[in-house]
Amino acid sequence: MSNDIFEPRRIIVTGGCGFIGSNFVHHVVREHPGVRVTVLDKLTYAGNPENIAGLPSDRVELVVGDICDAALVDRLVSETDAVVHYAAESHNDNSIADPSPFLETNVRGTYTLIEACRKYGVRYHHVSTDEVYGDLALDDPARFTEETPYRPSSPYSSTKAASDMLVRAWARTFGLKATISNCSNNYGPYQHVEKFIPRQVTNLIDGARPRLYGDGRNVRDWIHTEDHSSAVWAILTRGRVGETYLVGADGERDNITVLREILRAFGRPEDDFDWVRDRPGHDRRYAIDATKLRRELGWEPAHTDFAAGLAETIRWYRDNEPWWRPAKEATEARYRAQGQ
Repeated sequence: MSNDIFEPRRIIVTGGCGFIGSNFVHHVVREHPGVRVTVLDKLTYAGNPENIAGLPSDRVELVVGDICDAALVDRLVSETDAVVHYAAESHNDNSIADPSPFLETNVRGTYTLIEACRKYGVRYHHVSTDEVYGDLALDDPARFTEETPYRPSSPYSSTKAASDMLVRAWARTFGLKATISNCSNNYGPYQHVEKFIPRQVTNLIDGARPRLYGDGRNVRDWIHTEDHSSAVWAILTRGRVGETYLVGADGERDNITVLREILRAFGRPEDDFDWVRDRPGHDRRYAIDATKLRRELGWEPAHTDFAAGLAETIRWYRDNEPWWRPAKEATEARYRAQGQ
């Protein structure tokens, strides 16, 4: 294993106005003062410039544009040391309603970025999801590893799987200087209200009863977005080129347990929610084995107390209602149209 440390001075963060991307931008600005960040974001419904508002303008620049715009991507990549690719269409329900934006952004967008990185010899880190591995049985003790075969089950996860495969092929065939990370479910500040935890929290703030899919036993492996950010930086700067690292914090919990934890935090009875019909192809269980990341790069999660992290996240949504309020009604209207 090489001990070379890659020390970028200028990085592009695609999707840096989205939930996980913006948290990474905050992390880099706070922890790595010598690094300048160009955020490339299309500002779709999930991208919000408020997510990076207040960061120093001499260190963070926002370029509003599409990762499928080859001329723009070429110009930006020619002036940078590294690309960290977060931009993605990522909501499963939306991918079932209309898969086409997922193919465009997740597949063609990735292709456009890696072609530019190949042309200029720029380091590329690809942020992906554990959903590419499909799901595990609830009674299966196994967890996903870097060797787990891909079995994506939704339009979203299949397009992320396709993008991972493109990156691997470009690394092998063209020598693209790339790393890949597949992460479990993130939670924390700046997450769009369509997602599971923010939707339940904002419903409760509004005095509405939360809603839970199916039997509520679907298991997700939760990680605080700040831990994801520190892991991505470790992989970008110290990871082995051509390698994949799984990112997780041993945070397996089923949805009903998470919802009850949220209800408790609001002082509400644990059964104070409504059941709704399950969505098609809803994966049962995800679980990450992050041994390789911990062993090779010495990374450890800092937010290991889920209840404390959740309480802090709830506080953020209580304190930042002007941030999420504009998106709330449109999100609930879309869910109502889908019967959820």
